[in-house]
Amino acid sequence: MSSCHATAEQLQARTAAMPEQVRQTLAGYAQDYPKGPHDQPQSMCPAFGALRVGLRMRRTATILSGSACCVYGLTFTSHFYGARRSVGYVPFDSESLVTGKLFEDIREAVHAQADPARLDALVVINLCVPSASGVPLQLLPKAIDGVRIIGVDVPGFGVPTHAEAKDVLAGAMLRYARAEAEAGTVAAPRGWREQGLDRARTVTLLGELFPADPMVVGMLLAPLGLKAGPTVPTREWRELYAALDCSVAAAMHPFYTASIRELQAAGRPVVGSAPVGAEGTAAWLRAIGEAAEVPSARVEQAVLQFEPMIRGALAKARVDATVTVSGYEGSELLVARLLVESGARVPYVGTACPRTPWSEVDRFWLEARGTEVQYRASLEQDLAAVERHRPQLAIGTTPLVQACKELAVPALYFTNLVSARPLMGMAGAGSLAQVVNGAIANQARFDTMRAFFGDTGQGDRAGIWSDTPMLRPEFRAQTRRQVIKIMKQRNAESLP
Repeated sequence: MSSCHATAEQLQARTAAMPEQVRQTLAGYAQDYPKGPHDQPQSMCPAFGALRVGLRMRRTATILSGSACCVYGLTFTSHFYGARRSVGYVPFDSESLVTGKLFEDIREAVHAQADPARLDALVVINLCVPSASGVPLQLLPKAIDGVRIIGVDVPGFGVPTHAEAKDVLAGAMLRYARAEAEAGTVAAPRGWREQGLDRARTVTLLGELFPADPMVVGMLLAPLGLKAGPTVPTREWRELYAALDCSVAAAMHPFYTASIRELQAAGRPVVGSAPVGAEGTAAWLRAIGEAAEVPSARVEQAVLQFEPMIRGALAKARVDATVTVSGYEGSELLVARLLVESGARVPYVGTACPRTPWSEVDRFWLEARGTEVQYRASLEQDLAAVERHRPQLAIGTTPLVQACKELAVPALYFTNLVSARPLMGMAGAGSLAQVVNGAIANQARFDTMRAFFGDTGQGDRAGIWSDTPMLRPEFRAQTRRQVIKIMKQRNAESLP
């Protein structure tokens, strides 16, 4: 059976034997989410992202279909994010999988859970094994008693990161909502008319943003006669209609390929980047203004209003250090831009997400200032960048932060300590500098600990010893010779 642990060669061989609809799904994912140099995802299970989208939506339930161990691992999401709702699970065995009984079990579960009094939508997610086996979620009813049924395949061997899995489900929901809107009148989100948004020109925001950022964006848009619309992924189904009915879509996280396709199909222009830093905010306002056909004089007036204010905030929150940035959230280039405008030297930024047209303006800006931008970055590339540049601070994933601690280099976990802060406008300038400078100031503590512990617990000295361990390099050399001999023998036997 295929899984996210299969090598590229194994997957290629197995794909040929998969049902036609599976090959079509994988071909679509390969186009939307082109893979990088590594065969398997290097972050958490990609389905984490799609599950997260469903759990954050009101009146939405999720059913997982996959191996029990995978489902068990993914259910922590509902607890970690305080969703306070159960995750459905349809178990299977080899017999139910190959006979088609698993699909019947899924359909039965969907009918049992589709309660219109509780739900607007019911999401069904195929994990690796059911996806590879061709369990046909597309044959499920489109709706049951008014409850929309959204079935998606999110295999680890087809979707490279959990960030892009958010787009798999968000795009599927937008496609469904667009078909509803094209068929007739749909309901507005709660409070939409009360806030006057039904008459306003809005900007849909793509990406999971810090809660304060949409409010800051709304303030920046006000002089242009625009308002911040829904954020995709949305928090309720009706917001999908409003997201599609925008004047402009802002791809602040640039990897939402399927979602962007739906917005473009609805006739909406899409603008990349985000209002981070003074230069970034000015450029973004001009791009939004042009896309929304706002008079240039009005746009420049807004730029003159906000750019000096943001420069002033940046001047009060300087970062005088070398910082490397990496992560798998999709906003890494934005963080790097804000750091550079704050005075930091950023020689490297790596993102696990792919290169898309919506991040090009950020890439050009960073590369013009000497920053190496690495898309589909692997952990090995991120670690090599830290070794090469020896930054005073490394921002990255959990394993990178752990490696930096061993090197006595201050580090911050991108997801919890950087993404969980405002980045836009004036609020972003002071917030990011505060946490970055605080982490850099810990260098003295690292130096003290390294001086005290030395190389204790490293290499051959790892573990618990009652006395000083005696190194025996001759044993290691002998074992190495034996391994080389065995490998040569195996290679000779494999030759025709």
